[in-house]
Amino acid sequence: MLQFYFLSILLNAVAGVVMLFGDRDFMDSESEGKLPALALDDTFRLVLGILASVTGFFKLLTPVRGDVPVVGDLLPALAGLAAGAFFLLEFYKDRSTLDKTALHPGLQMLLSSSRYIGMLALVGAVLHFLFPTVLFL
Repeated sequence: MLQFYFLSILLNAVAGVVMLFGDRDFMDSESEGKLPALALDDTFRLVLGILASVTGFFKLLTPVRGDVPVVGDLLPALAGLAAGAFFLLEFYKDRSTLDKTALHPGLQMLLSSSRYIGMLALVGAVLHFLFPTVLFL
């Protein structure tokens, strides 16, 4: 479906930019003014995580017309799922009373690799936009 195609591109691009440039741990005063305040808002990041996860899941199920099911859109779907999982986990971590060491090591690794997931989402969005019917893109 073309709706999920465009949603996947849009949400992966937005999630990638927010993850690359909106990392709260490494924000300095100079780069803080360049990113809109909306990108640092917890509610925006939660909604972005939910939408990216749902779109990534449905992207696995509904390929673009003429494309191979499941593997035809594998990179953007996995990028959307990873970005959505990151934002949802980040929201949970900020709201939880548990300390950071109580999380599973795999989840800690997911939280610490936000730049890589952001690059994956942004590259996946650009490649999926340029080459919509290429296998795995």
